[in-house]
Amino acid sequence: MRKTITLQTRQREQLIDITPEVREIVQASGVQEGIAHIYAQGATAAIMIQENWDASVPSDVVDLLRKLIPPGVWQHDEQDGNGDAHLKAGLVGPSESVPIIDGALGLSTWQGIFFCEFDGPRQQRSIVCTVLADSTG
Repeated sequence: MRKTITLQTRQREQLIDITPEVREIVQASGVQEGIAHIYAQGATAAIMIQENWDASVPSDVVDLLRKLIPPGVWQHDEQDGNGDAHLKAGLVGPSESVPIIDGALGLSTWQGIFFCEFDGPRQQRSIVCTVLADSTG
């Protein structure tokens, strides 16, 4: 099963918790044992599994990446001013896979799935969620 999550971003750089949307897709799939694969479409976006209990953690992630990869100093900035966004997205990565265990996401208590925006705000971002069933489960 494959579904696309669409969302609008409001800041240039932000992490958005998409765990509830992914949970709904997994539940609708009926898969009891398998994998949920979450993929951000776009060269300046990413997916990250991170703590979703304390709002300071996503802020800290954005702050760290800003320090590691500052804007305005990359060759690609001459093209469209978002060289840092491409590098951040590449460093974090476009996808994550989460096991499905007994019909639920196999995340730990404090983990969530985040869409990472590095070149916003954007009217529409797409995240492809593919649910694969374990052939033995």
